[in-house]
Amino acid sequence: MSLYLITGIGGFIGSSIARSLLERGQQVRGVDNFSTGKRENISEIVDRIDFREADILNLDAMHQACNGVDFVFHEAAIPSVPKSVKDPLGSNQANIDGTVNVLVAARDAKVKRVVYAASSSAYGDTPTLPKHEEMKPDPISPYAVAKLASEHYMTSFYRCYGLETVSLRYFNIFGPRQDPSSPYSGVLAKFITSMLRGEQPTIFGDGEQSRDFTYIDNAVAANLLACEAPKDQVAGQVFNIATGRRLSLNETLQLLRELTGYSGQPKYGAERKGDIKHSLADISRAEAALGYKPSVHFEEGLRRTVGWYREQS
Repeated sequence: MSLYLITGIGGFIGSSIARSLLERGQQVRGVDNFSTGKRENISEIVDRIDFREADILNLDAMHQACNGVDFVFHEAAIPSVPKSVKDPLGSNQANIDGTVNVLVAARDAKVKRVVYAASSSAYGDTPTLPKHEEMKPDPISPYAVAKLASEHYMTSFYRCYGLETVSLRYFNIFGPRQDPSSPYSGVLAKFITSMLRGEQPTIFGDGEQSRDFTYIDNAVAANLLACEAPKDQVAGQVFNIATGRRLSLNETLQLLRELTGYSGQPKYGAERKGDIKHSLADISRAEAALGYKPSVHFEEGLRRTVGWYREQS
């Protein structure tokens, strides 16, 4: 049995990883300051984990959290492009300084491996599709810059200190427990909850922007595989985590009409600064090195997600 530390355990992805680890009989420690995470995301498992309310910007707290840990899943972040545009300093502190603290603490505790929640936003709005890991990054937003910088920190800690790190570039992860209440929330969570209430969803732009939407179970599986994969295949490396398929927001909205029973039309607003037009991943590198293969495809993931939000409402 191993001990896993999850930063940002109160978040949508962090809490999902925690549940999967507990199902496997593993030991879980988690930290969160609830700046973006939710207490209710871990309320039914908090008595089964070693939870510490702490900020990753507190290096002492990170040293204590990493003590005795085998693996770290670093999910904590301020995960918002629009918010980073409004507050680049806050985004930089949480998403870069916090990452360095986690890495220093993990190095000092002799953690076996750190798996990092990187972002497809590192690719920017280059027209080449699909995006592959050998492409030159071209981040647009402060958020994307910070996530890319943290990737480089991951690699440098492997090269300089021998701390094994793996960076997973997530492509538009969605699923149960994603927070729809914030203006910076994932688009599917906002669409679904609005449509279930019979309210008009808002699309920023013309709706023809496309995304490689990836159901949460696929992201969780990728994280677990990243812990298990051979060092010589993954240490210091970056991998796309997605499905290799894209849909436009207009196409997605039509599928949601059928699942939610909403019959109205969306409201179209101005494009948001920092957003990209199209996103599609080449996942062959993750398939070869991690053994990753998406097991839940978009339509099934969407059905499960709508069902979960319907139950909550």
